[in-house]
Amino acid sequence: MTNHNLSGGANTPSTATHISPNSCLQDFVRSARPRYPVSVLRPDVLRKRAEEITAAFPGRVLYAAKCNPDERVLHELIAGGVDSFDCASIGEIELIRKIKPDATIYFMHPRKPRESIHEAYFNHGIRAFVLDSGDELTKILKETDHAKDLTLFVRMAVPKQKVATDFSAKFGASEVETQHLLVRARNHCEKLGLAFHVGTQCTDPRAYAHAVKVAANVIKASGVRVDAMDVGGGFPADLDPANPPPPFGIYAGTIASAVWNNGLSGIELLCEPGRAMVAAGGALVVRVEGRKDDLLHINDGTYGGIFEAAGAIGLPYPAEMVRVGTKPVSSCMQAFRLAGPTCDSVDMMNGPFMLPSDTGEGDYVVLTQLGAYGEVSRTSFNGYDRVIHVVERGMGTAATGPMAEVA
Repeated sequence: MTNHNLSGGANTPSTATHISPNSCLQDFVRSARPRYPVSVLRPDVLRKRAEEITAAFPGRVLYAAKCNPDERVLHELIAGGVDSFDCASIGEIELIRKIKPDATIYFMHPRKPRESIHEAYFNHGIRAFVLDSGDELTKILKETDHAKDLTLFVRMAVPKQKVATDFSAKFGASEVETQHLLVRARNHCEKLGLAFHVGTQCTDPRAYAHAVKVAANVIKASGVRVDAMDVGGGFPADLDPANPPPPFGIYAGTIASAVWNNGLSGIELLCEPGRAMVAAGGALVVRVEGRKDDLLHINDGTYGGIFEAAGAIGLPYPAEMVRVGTKPVSSCMQAFRLAGPTCDSVDMMNGPFMLPSDTGEGDYVVLTQLGAYGEVSRTSFNGYDRVIHVVERGMGTAATGPMAEVA
């Protein structure tokens, strides 16, 4: 590689970086010595993951577009068998319609602007909507002119399980209210569904079985026919190499068994994977700018591509150190915290991030599992908005295999 001018630029989506097709990510970092963070996209991983999930789940798989709406990502998922999408806004709906005009789109935000409901139905052909209140049902019916071809999902809150974020704290009707909404919605739709979301990064498949059981009891108590059940997302990324989560197939099998055991064998099943679908398809390379005890100051952070590593979520992404030069790397590993480049003291990530104990200024850190909620959450706060984008193809395992330039 001859061009090492990786200076980036404000709001620059990519650079004219030429990456040898025979190099790997570590070789690229050592050769290029990038000044700015490097966002790595792994298309082959994305396509393979889509194939695995769509093959394993016994029903319709809706990709949660919010997780990573990059057009390159969407194309790979579609190539891997994804043909249905969970959208939360008109912007996402327009994007999916542009990428795949014949996609089946579900408008699954429980609180939607009236104008968006109207536009979704009349301009974009959306027929499936979710609600968790009587007011939202009234809005949907009015803005669709009381259409007779609606698919309505009533979203139910579920008790908090072993998850990173409890989604039912914001959305979902109580069990009693869900019963009432099912009864009321049944008279206004062609298909009726019940939806729930156990929460982000759920590492226990039994949480889905429990939610299915609660849902089955609510359906029975409502006394009306329910045609579909959307078990939501929350399927985990592999954030702890020493303790990986169960494979997606275990989740799919647990859900299928729970549906059968609770007398719902005839119901249509849907799921909304986001993180589990795309997390492994992205990585972030950051440079250490300084060290203070166990705190590494790096050139990207929570206002950039590592939003979910901070605060209440605090995801500890797998980390690997890459050193430039010939100085030996310590074989002793240490738990580190990370500090982002901005002047805001909340730009901190506790991890722990396990790295060689001698990690310091000038070393690079590769953070994996950042294909989900990474680049989509990036801001330009404090002027730290310069990023180098590369694509890694022909991947076998993380951080190995040929690299290719993003145009």
